[in-house]
Amino acid sequence: MKSRLFYLLLAPAVALAPIQPTAAAGDVPIPFHLAKGQLLYEKYCSQCHGARLDGSDDGPPLVHPFYKPSHHDDGAFYRAVTQGSRQHHWNFGDMPAVAGMTPKKMDSLLPFIRYYQQQKGLF
Repeated sequence: MKSRLFYLLLAPAVALAPIQPTAAAGDVPIPFHLAKGQLLYEKYCSQCHGARLDGSDDGPPLVHPFYKPSHHDDGAFYRAVTQGSRQHHWNFGDMPAVAGMTPKKMDSLLPFIRYYQQQKGLF
């Protein structure tokens, strides 16, 4: 049985260990600090917008130029997710508000989306 002192001495080494990226979202490695956003995306968004943000039969790709920050700013994402959005670029119908999504969750989710978009050359 390890002593309490062992664990107290081990803690700083663990805290300073290099942080590895989480599992990749498709072909994009996701940094550890965006892992929560990735998990939220997988839970709330991927069914319609695709695991690689490339869309599906139920929703458009978020790696499309329509979703560049200069066309759909961060506020547009917050509104669409928390309040819903009327159909305007695609023929998928209106997007309902996402049940269970909050502005606080969006604070983690949106940086993941923007990072992924950037890595795919969207901006």
